[in-house]
Amino acid sequence: SYAYACAKGQIQIRIKTAQGDIDSVLLLYGDPYHWQDGKWIYSELEMQKAGTDSLYDYWEASVTSPYKRFRYGFELASGGEKTFFGEAGFFSERSTDIAHYFCVPYAHESDIFQAPDWVKDTVWYQIFPERFANGDPDNNPEGTLAWGKTDPTPTNFFGGDLEGVIQNVGYLRELGITGIYFTPIFEAHSNHKYDTIDYMKLDPQFGDKDTLKRLVAVCHENGIRVMLDAVFNHSGFYFPPFQDVLKNGLDSRYKDWFHVLEFPLATEPMPNYETFAFTPFMPKLNTQNEEVREYLLRVARYWVEEFDIDGWRLDVANEVDHAFWRDFRREVKAIKPDLYILGEIWHDSMPWLRGDQFDAVMNYPLTRNVLDLFAKGSITPHMFVENMTTVLFMYPDTVQKSAFNLVGSHDTPRVLNECGGDKRRLKQIFTFLLTFIGSPCIYYGDEIGMDGGQDPGCRKCMEWDKEKQDRELFAHVQKLIRLRKEQALLANEGRISFLDVSQDSNVVGFIKTADTGEKAAVLFNVSEDASTFVLPAALTGCAKDLWTGGTFAGPEITLEPFGFSLLEFQG
Repeated sequence: SYAYACAKGQIQIRIKTAQGDIDSVLLLYGDPYHWQDGKWIYSELEMQKAGTDSLYDYWEASVTSPYKRFRYGFELASGGEKTFFGEAGFFSERSTDIAHYFCVPYAHESDIFQAPDWVKDTVWYQIFPERFANGDPDNNPEGTLAWGKTDPTPTNFFGGDLEGVIQNVGYLRELGITGIYFTPIFEAHSNHKYDTIDYMKLDPQFGDKDTLKRLVAVCHENGIRVMLDAVFNHSGFYFPPFQDVLKNGLDSRYKDWFHVLEFPLATEPMPNYETFAFTPFMPKLNTQNEEVREYLLRVARYWVEEFDIDGWRLDVANEVDHAFWRDFRREVKAIKPDLYILGEIWHDSMPWLRGDQFDAVMNYPLTRNVLDLFAKGSITPHMFVENMTTVLFMYPDTVQKSAFNLVGSHDTPRVLNECGGDKRRLKQIFTFLLTFIGSPCIYYGDEIGMDGGQDPGCRKCMEWDKEKQDRELFAHVQKLIRLRKEQALLANEGRISFLDVSQDSNVVGFIKTADTGEKAAVLFNVSEDASTFVLPAALTGCAKDLWTGGTFAGPEITLEPFGFSLLEFQG
């Protein structure tokens, strides 16, 4: 399960061993049909220890076979002892029977995980449309309140719309944004729109379909991709097919579109039909039903074909069957091969990331660790390195580079609140997010220091008064995005590794190494006191300080309280 097809004929092989238990790992591999004088011909390759977490050491190697097939096993060495490990288990000596080895039968090109190339160079900006900007008061819903004059509630409206986004594309371009992720824009009664009424209709409070076409065109003209949010796990209560089941019960032609436990339907005290969580207003769709599947696939095709969108974010993606997502991928990729498919999954998501379903998932394991270290200080740098190593080795490298990395969203408290209002910590979080591997996303307003607690507090109206914006924080984020675009090693190029830090260290950091030997080091001090750190031998010589433009001679570096440093070392 740790063999990943990465490129034509290239396979990444990994193995994890108990932390500190093994001194070295030798990979033994060869074509199963390559024999000479009755002996199987195989090659040897020393595997590299690429990371260590709280339980395991992770070893990896890349193998290229012209025939795209091979058998492989591991020779494990520790304290002068050796053992062979293969699919058939452990042996005291290298096995001569290829049936004892793990097998890559054939690395088909279609089996290779391939996310769109543009994603790894994208910096996303999440927009909650009802709260970003009111560009056309004529489409305000009834009871719309004055912009930002009242705290958000689960039911109030402020008139945000797509015209407001169009009018502020210049702001996004100034910041350096190259992708927008919209929460749902389809017709629904709520302000969040996750309770869809009509999947083929834009909600009138956001504008009409011509507005969306103009929005996509303006974004594309400014180098910005557009991703919409699809809620295919459940519909809204007022979705016409569900209303038909409510009215007609067993006689409804739509009765099998949902997971009904008994008739007639009842919403209290608990719904007698399956729902998202236990919310009676979000009935779960039956994607095993062929009519439902075709309806949802038609929806998926329509918004790509008619509006040239660049991505689909899929809500509650892990509660929809895998067969549906395989069909979904085939349908939308046939129209636009470089469309980005992002699943909302909060846990280990490898079953969805085998190249046949999603291009990425929302990287909440990263979110939790970043907030625990930089915002809350609830874990040490040493624990952070172990935890993040686990995150890195959850997926192959190709998956990590397209992972959707976020530190806040419409579902979480504002990141400034998580930091207890400390903008030094917030700046560190943005620095990590925008120099780490993956595809980073900023939640609207976080770049200007907006605050807010758990939903609905995190859904305040965007602050457009520059006097009330934190322009220094804006400039900080803007500079990081620019550096990410200018310096490949601050984006997705190079091999990443964490600095080895002691149990009591206040400094944490990572290194990215290019094939040419060039290195970039990103370091943080997560304490209230200045901290001095001795750089490893791999980081020697004079370096350029990418943040200040100065030079650094090392080997010691002193970081100010809650400070950071971005260094470039030539190969």
